[in-house]
Amino acid sequence: MEPAQMVTGSLMTETWSGDFESSAIDNYGDLVNYDICPLQELPFAYIVIPTVYYITFLIGFFGNLFVILLMARKEGRKRLVDTFVLNLAVADLVFVCTLPFWAVSKALGYWCFGEGLCKLSSYAITVNRCSSILFLMGMSVERFLVMTKQWDSRTISTKKSIAVSCGCIWVFSLLLGMPSLFYRKLNLVDDKYLCHDMPSPTFSLIMLILTFLLPLGVILFCYCSIFSKLRSHVHLGKRRNNALKIIFAIVGAFICSWLPFNVLKPFFVFTMAQDIHLSCSKMMALTWGLTISACLAFANSCVNPIIYVFMDQQFRQQALKHFPAFCSKRGNVQSSALSFSSRHEPPICQQEEAHTSNISSGRRPREQRGRFVSLQEWYNVGWNAVKSQQDFWAMLVGERSARR
Repeated sequence: MEPAQMVTGSLMTETWSGDFESSAIDNYGDLVNYDICPLQELPFAYIVIPTVYYITFLIGFFGNLFVILLMARKEGRKRLVDTFVLNLAVADLVFVCTLPFWAVSKALGYWCFGEGLCKLSSYAITVNRCSSILFLMGMSVERFLVMTKQWDSRTISTKKSIAVSCGCIWVFSLLLGMPSLFYRKLNLVDDKYLCHDMPSPTFSLIMLILTFLLPLGVILFCYCSIFSKLRSHVHLGKRRNNALKIIFAIVGAFICSWLPFNVLKPFFVFTMAQDIHLSCSKMMALTWGLTISACLAFANSCVNPIIYVFMDQQFRQQALKHFPAFCSKRGNVQSSALSFSSRHEPPICQQEEAHTSNISSGRRPREQRGRFVSLQEWYNVGWNAVKSQQDFWAMLVGERSARR
């Protein structure tokens, strides 16, 4: 059954018995129980859920691909955290490539891509779920070791340790996702093939501990230690503080996205395993919650590039350097129709570089320096371009009229 096929609340007096063998639940809130509770769709599920999946796919695909290309072309000394950022973007990119299959399946009401893609897409989800939080844990541990002076970010051995750690995370995630290839299978329900997951309660508990609770505990320990050190050592440098803010935002977004699902899914599996009786209305509310929380968890794969754009000064600087289309040269109106004013000012890219150098040297930048291109500036760019095209065509028409 697909993510939004829910249990009806029409039989309010009936109870649902958690028979694990006769029911099926997957990572997206699916539930099958036909004996007592008839099926009822989540309102507008066949429209809303595919739309959410497609939006997540588009933003996540192009956003993470942009991050990967930017990190590959990055010049100068790379930060240790960049290695984790690159691997996290790869994990999210692989995952979002499976979302179109789930979107089509949700819109059609059945799985039409065969059992092979059913297993592989579920495997990709499990690997992403595991690797993402482990890379976030690696970021937190790296910041903790650097802040406590146990690591020197400039040494080659430290960079090799980061690379080896990322390799181990990938191997562990790929191995941990293997059971999903066996638990995920196609089931024929009402003449329709549905991609279902039927894990054992023990496996679900192990996945919860290894892919959420344990890494979350390590992350919280690292940040509590870091904040304790920040209280006693305020002047640690703006670059380190900015890196901490970025990592904290990424970790916070991941926790907010995955926490509801990681709370509801074990509760549902425990309910089935312990044969706890629930009314149809409670079961409907639980499965609706699983469906919504799964969409929220999936959306996390497109959040990180947005965080980098808004919070990482160095990321914006590299983006403006390698993609000059985002740069706007100010000044010299006669030489360029896209100029903002008649004053001779350096390009935005150079302003970003000057802003970064001023921060590292401790100087306070001027108000006009180090600004990211605003919406008003982009509007001026477009308007000047339109005006230049209008003037060109007017001149061309005038010349043709004069010739006649």
